Amino acid sequence: MNTLRIVHTESSCGWGGQEIRVLNEAAGMIRRGHAVTLLCPPESRIYQEAGPRGVPAVALPIRRKRMAGVRAIRQWIKTHRPDVVNTHSSTDAWLVALACLFLRNAPPMVRTRHISASIPGNWPTGWLYRKATRHVVTTGEALRQQVIDETGVPPGQVTSVPTGVSQAFQPGDPHRSRARLGLPTDVFTVGIIATLRSWKGHGFLLEAFARLRDRSAQLVIVGDGPQRDALEKQVRNLGLAGRVTMPGNQRDVLPWFQALDVFVLPSYANEGMPQAVMQAMSCALPVIATPIGATAEAVIAEKTGVLVKPQDVESLHAALERLHDNVDLRRRLGHSAREHALARLGEEAMLDRMEQVFRHALGASRPGS
Repeated sequence: MNTLRIVHTESSCGWGGQEIRVLNEAAGMIRRGHAVTLLCPPESRIYQEAGPRGVPAVALPIRRKRMAGVRAIRQWIKTHRPDVVNTHSSTDAWLVALACLFLRNAPPMVRTRHISASIPGNWPTGWLYRKATRHVVTTGEALRQQVIDETGVPPGQVTSVPTGVSQAFQPGDPHRSRARLGLPTDVFTVGIIATLRSWKGHGFLLEAFARLRDRSAQLVIVGDGPQRDALEKQVRNLGLAGRVTMPGNQRDVLPWFQALDVFVLPSYANEGMPQAVMQAMSCALPVIATPIGATAEAVIAEKTGVLVKPQDVESLHAALERLHDNVDLRRRLGHSAREHALARLGEEAMLDRMEQVFRHALGASRPGS
């Protein structure tokens, strides 16, 4: 099978599941023999992380919607002639679309949409999705339907490709992992691994955790972000200073997953298919989550986890108490979660489907032509 010349563009300077998927997918395609390049802002975290992960990256001024970015992308594509361009954020999608307007024989544009935020219903956005984009990829079926409903893109031009989970995510011995990380070894341990953004729901988790009857229980909050100061203040105000660990960003999150009894992600907005949820499931952890974005496609209520209402401390607290008290339930949910993740959410399955999307985009006519 012929190899592909794939370009990913990412204008985001943040760091989270979206940026990690871009790099993991790019690295996976490189392992399969494809030529892959990432175009991103020089000041972005993804640019710093690309090299150590074996992904060639080129710094371009694409952080904002400016003509300098359009010109830079146009010149790069004109010089290197990739087979397909995969955009990931709104800004770089617009820059690529405009750059390709001024190119003869421009490569097809595939847009991956990672989050469930609403899509503007204006004419320019309609043009971007229905005309400039050859194919849209979403990270879950719920997001796929959202794109179809909100943009009018034909269903055949939108594909759900959940983010794949590396085989490295395996169950471990929680007591050994806690000892290695300097955590109390013989207590009920709850955790969240996510960027510290307001809509991830850390504040609601802290409120629910503070109500647990078991005062020896521990909460681990892995990650960093704009809400760190506010969350540290909330920990102090709730009297949880000795029971909450906040180690910041961790390059290797596996031992933190393996240290937990329960994983929680109480997001109330913007989620696609959260990578941390799928990684937790691969580690055979019972998951408490909210049905935001495509999360409920992985966390199937009472089968692979527990779903709670967004921004609802009472339901989150009740779910924590329930899993605290029922070890057998934790084991059953964790076992089912791992089976589901291995069967449907593997990294190779993601790469297979993305290859199909790229080849389909190369063979398809331009939308509306």
